[in-house]
Formats: sequence, structure tokens, C-alpha cells
Amino acid sequence: MSRPSSGHDEKGVNQNGDPGGHHSVFTNTRSAAAASSETKLLSAFKTVTQARKVYLGGREYYSEEGKTFELRVVGKIKQQLSADPTFCPEYPSSLGLTEFTRRATEVALGKSSPAIVENRVLGIQTPSFSAAVRLGAELLTHWYKVRAVWCGPVYLSSPCDDSLAGIFQAAGIEDIREYYYWDDKQRGVCLEKLLEDLERAPEQSVVVLSASAHYPTGADLTQKQWTVITQLIMRRRLFPFLLLPAQALCYGDLNRDAWPIQHFASQGMELLCAQSFSHCFGLYGEAVGHLLCVLKQNSPLLSLQSQADRIVKSLWAQPSVGGAHVVATVLSNPAHLVEWQGEVKRMVERCMLIRDILREKLRLLGTPGCWDHLTQQGGLFCCTGLNDQQVEFLSRSRHVSLLPRGCLNVSAINGHNLEYVTDSIHLALTTSL
Repeated sequence: MSRPSSGHDEKGVNQNGDPGGHHSVFTNTRSAAAASSETKLLSAFKTVTQARKVYLGGREYYSEEGKTFELRVVGKIKQQLSADPTFCPEYPSSLGLTEFTRRATEVALGKSSPAIVENRVLGIQTPSFSAAVRLGAELLTHWYKVRAVWCGPVYLSSPCDDSLAGIFQAAGIEDIREYYYWDDKQRGVCLEKLLEDLERAPEQSVVVLSASAHYPTGADLTQKQWTVITQLIMRRRLFPFLLLPAQALCYGDLNRDAWPIQHFASQGMELLCAQSFSHCFGLYGEAVGHLLCVLKQNSPLLSLQSQADRIVKSLWAQPSVGGAHVVATVLSNPAHLVEWQGEVKRMVERCMLIRDILREKLRLLGTPGCWDHLTQQGGLFCCTGLNDQQVEFLSRSRHVSLLPRGCLNVSAINGHNLEYVTDSIHLALTTSL
């Protein structure tokens, strides 16, 4: 009586040559995760062997020497903490350091915010900005499942951070849509089309909005435009999920960068806000994030806190405390705060100077088009408006790496590469005509 074939030979090797017939659990022959545009760009740049090459796709703030920048006051506080015999590092609670979450909440909403006074705010420290978005997404799925079956999608700006869609999908939210944001012809935000997309959004849709320093374009909404959007969101019963990835690095002012959040809260709206203190404190190896939850009443606060605690313990248990201690120390000490604000202001002024010089040099070269939009944007990032063909030309012929749509990190331009970058952009436009 013959045995059914198992696909293995007598030595225990299957027909594909795999001993024991076991496939790797990490092998997925049906699909492969797509790398982000930033990851692809950096990988390609590292293969370039030419001495003259420029990478403009990073997310960190780079100094004039082309290196990631540590603020002087941050370095000083780190030394003080390490030398303090009374400072005893220990595990924080799952929701983070109390002093940090209090200060992070205040810089987003303002100390005198009615939401804070009325105790209807929850702040949660997270390991990073992405973690804050993920926690917010998890809370949204819980809230909506408790109330009713959630029929509303999540709307992201076009373009936006490549990772955002994946973060929401990891939380079980599959319906991800886009709303119009950057307009290539206008080289700026197109409010009319943005409003049209949100007007069509179903009730209970979550709208993810960048409060300031929009990535990757650097193009932000004006306060007048924010007022119009707020009214639409309230009328259509949408839910705002605000992003604050680099507070103070857009305008050099904590309150001005956070104005949209404070405006939403002043209207009595519920909202989520993901914050990051990594960029504005130069804490790239010690990422510090924060999720801010603003409620209409304080009655659900304890339930929300309990739910957040449960989710955090399943994701990362406790956040790290090193960077959070630094941030809390700066924000709670008036002298440190003034010093930090001065350093941040100089970083912002340098980025604006680079924009001014880049625009002027392109004008003097007679580069086709108007380049005023370079100085109308803010923060670390900038969208030049170059098309895919021109971006490809820069990468292939000049070894200058930009993100799609010609977006770039302004701080990566310095006195050593400014002339080369300007000449390269000019060639990209004149060669492709």
C-alpha cells in the first residue's frame, strides 16, 4: 500500500530543496512592503560615488557644517542631569512623566486654556511623534466602536508624510482617503479644492491637519483659512486630528505655531493632537512625542485615561524618560526657556535666510518661473514645485537628491553647497525646456 506523497524525498528535503519542508515565517511571496520615498531616496543616494553630491531629503535640522544640531541649552541640561546626585532615573508611568505632559499640554493649548482649567484634557507621553499618531488612531477606533459602527474614513493631505497611512492602517483603519492640499500650478495650498474635498467627507470622518510646518511642502494655512476650515469641520461634524511635528520651528514662536490647535479648542471642539519635541530640541536619538486629547466635558476623562493606559501597555509599556526630562526642565524654567527660544529663533532665521538667498540667486540666474513661494513657506521643509522629470534630472545628472515634487529640507543647504544647488535647479529647468 503506497503512502500519499508529502512532497519530501527520503532524506527529509522537500522538492524545493528546503530541509524539513519548513518555509520561513518571514517569507511573503504574495506582496512586499513598499519602502517610503524617503527611504528609497537615501538608499539611492548612498550608492552615488561622485564626490560632488547633495542630499536634501533628511528630516533633521542640519547646521551650517551639515551636521545634526544639538542646542546648547539641551547639552547643558543633559550634563546637569547626569551630574545631579539626587536625580534617580526610574520607570515612568505608562502615560509618561507628569511634568512633561503638563508642560507639553500648556505649550499646545496655552496655560489659560478653558480646556485645561475645566480638566477636560489628557496628555500622554509617547516614544515618538509616530507613536503619538498611532496611539491617537487606536483611541479613535475604540471611541467609535463604543458609540456605534464607525462609517467615516480618515482623510490625509495630498501630499503628506508617507508613513501616516500605514500608521492608521496598523490600528485597523483601512479607509484612508486624501484631500487636496498642495497645488503645483499655484505652488501653494489650494483652499478651494481642499474645502470641496472636506465638504464631501461623510460625517464622523477624521481629518488629519498639519497645524504648522507641513511635511513635506512647508506650505501652511493662514489663520483666516484655518477659521474657514474650522467652521466647515464643525458644520459637517468631522473630527480634527492635528499634527504639530516641530513646534516653534516654523515661526520661531510657540504660540503662533500652535494657534490652530488653540483656535479649535476655543470653539469647544473635541480634538486629538500629535506633538513632537525631537526637532525643536534636537533630540533625534531620544525622540520625545506627546498625544493631546481635548474633550467636550471632563466626565469621560477617567475612562479615556484607562483606555489609553491599556493601549500603551500593549504597544510600548513605558516611554523613555531622558529626553522628556530635558524638555520638561526647559519648559518649566523661565531662564532655560528664554535661552531655548533664542536658539530656536536663530535656527528659524537661518532657514528663512537660506530661502531668501536661494530665491534671489535663481532670479539673478534668470531661472524660469516665479520663486516667491520659497519665502512664503516656513519651517524646515520647502516645496520647490519641480516636476518629476526635473527631480530625476537633478538626481541623475547633478547628484542632488530631492523628495517627490521637488520638496527638500532647507537646513541641508549651506554655504558649501548653495551655489551648486542653485546652479543645478537652474539647469534642471532650462535643460528640460
